[in-house]
Formats: sequence, structure tokens, C-alpha cells
Amino acid sequence: MSGGEVGHQVGDPASTTEQHRTPDPRTPDPRTPDPRTPDLRAWAELLRLPALFTVPGDALAGAAAASARPDRRTVLAIASSLCLYEAGMALNDWADRAEDAAERPHRPLPSGRVRPAAALGAACALTAAGLALAARAGRPALTVAAPLAATVWSYDLVLKGTSAGPFAMAAARGLDLLLGAAATGGRIGRALPSAALLSTHTLAVTTVSRQETRDGTPAAPLAALATTGALTWLLHHRPPGDRPSPRRRRPGLAAATTTALTAAYAATVARPYLHAALNPSPPLTQRAVGAGVRATIPLQCALAARSGAVATALLTAALAPVAQRFAKRVSVT
Repeated sequence: MSGGEVGHQVGDPASTTEQHRTPDPRTPDPRTPDPRTPDLRAWAELLRLPALFTVPGDALAGAAAASARPDRRTVLAIASSLCLYEAGMALNDWADRAEDAAERPHRPLPSGRVRPAAALGAACALTAAGLALAARAGRPALTVAAPLAATVWSYDLVLKGTSAGPFAMAAARGLDLLLGAAATGGRIGRALPSAALLSTHTLAVTTVSRQETRDGTPAAPLAALATTGALTWLLHHRPPGDRPSPRRRRPGLAAATTTALTAAYAATVARPYLHAALNPSPPLTQRAVGAGVRATIPLQCALAARSGAVATALLTAALAPVAQRFAKRVSVT
């Protein structure tokens, strides 16, 4: 390179102007996120993405309890459940936006990463989609999905802060399992015992979650620990009339699988519940709630195996490590 070329580069007016130019206030800073661009992580937090993996097992356990093999209608029931579940998550944060602004300012709505109108719109759209998918699965499925959607909205808008709140949440889980039974086989009577067990677990977890933002008492986690013990016992003692169909009964394999999955269920929640009982502080309570949510999957698996659907149970169990992996990135509470 010649000396003239060097002199031209250093003395280039365009280069000097670029170095000293005042930024145009109308030009957005590339380091600032564009508010028109969806924040995918914020939406993942709003919808509590890891908890989504606890939903398919409801319909699968329901189909197993109804002694029906999963089919296309089961898939539609799962899709409906996913939509209604996520509608509840979006609506929950919309309803709690003022409370979260004081207690959880990092949540997507109070932090401004998701607009309240967008969250409410998503809740409405997901509810409509869930009901439409249930209708495609058949009239029995829609008959269950409609009260399920009503329960979700009633919980988020009215019942959550009342003593009826945990019972409404428990009812929603039970109805979700019955949705799978209704869509697949059209018979929900045989699935009622499984729905009752799943609802009882959900009732315990929801009761603990009511004190996850403040120092609480040991009563709720101790009650949840006792409930886990009772459910573990009940999974091995089938009530009269709650029997798998003869064509699906494999006593040895089903019993062994049920025992293993029941042990996994109890192991998932026992220690976190005990820690929360010994020190009912928000961090340990939130950890216990997260464990309770994750324990839903092995419970669903145990219910399916108890009904003789070993393959369905193992398929559902494969969702657990995926949920745990996502939980490391996005909180389930």
C-alpha cells in the first residue's frame, strides 16, 4: 500500500464523520429488543412450558382406565387438553397481574415482556381451540371439555383466592383425565377411580402452592406428604369394580410396572414436601410445588399401568426427562 493511499484513508471525510456522528433518536438501538417482536422466552414463562408435558398423560390414563386403546380421538383429546391447560396458564397471569407486580415483578406481564391484552387474547383463542378439538373427538368428549373449560375460567377469575380454589383445580385435573376416557371409549364410569386419585394429588399440590410467595406453616406440606402416602397405598389396592378388561390384563408385568412407577411418584415428592414442612419458606415451598407438578407424570403412568396399559404407561414415562430438562430453563411455578 502506497503512502498516498494511507493518507487518503486516514483523512477520508466520510470516515471522520462516521466516528463523530450523533446517533439519530429515530433509529432503534440494535441492543434493545423490538417491542413488536414476540419474546419467546417470556411466552414460555407465561405458559409454564415444562408443565405442558404433564398434560398428555391425563388423556392416556383416562383411555387406559376406560379399557380402550389410544386412537385418533385420543390424540384430539390430548390436543384439546393442551389448549385448555395453556389457556388457564395465560388467564392465570392475566388475572394475577396486579398481585404479581408486587410479589413477582419478574413475571412476563408485570415486567412488560408480554402485554396483558395479548395474554387475555391467547387465553380466549386457546379455549376456543380446545373446545373445537374436543368437538372433533366426538360429543362425549365435548360434554366433558365444556365443564373443564368452565372450571378453568372459574378458578382463575373467581375461585383461586377462596377456599374452593384448590378443589376447583383438582376438579379440572380429574375432568382432564375423564376427557381422554370419553373421547376414546365414550365411557367415563370406569375412569372415575383414576380421576379421583389424580384429583387428590392435584388438591394437595395446589394447597401447598397457596403459600409459595410467603412464609407459611408446615400444615400444607405435611398434609401433602400424608396424601402422597395414602395415594401410594391406594395404587396397590384396587377398589371393587375397578378392574382392567380381561383382554388387556397382564397381571405380572402390570403389577411390577405399577410398583416401580408408584415408587417413582412417591420418591419425586417425598423429600421436597418434607423439606417444605421443616422450613416452610418460599424457596423450599416453590421447590415442593415444582416437584408436585413433575410427580403428576409418574402418577399418570402408575394409573395407566394399574389399568393394564403397560405400553401406554411407559410411553407417558418418557415425557418425564423432557419435562425435567425444560424445567431447568423455565420455572413451572
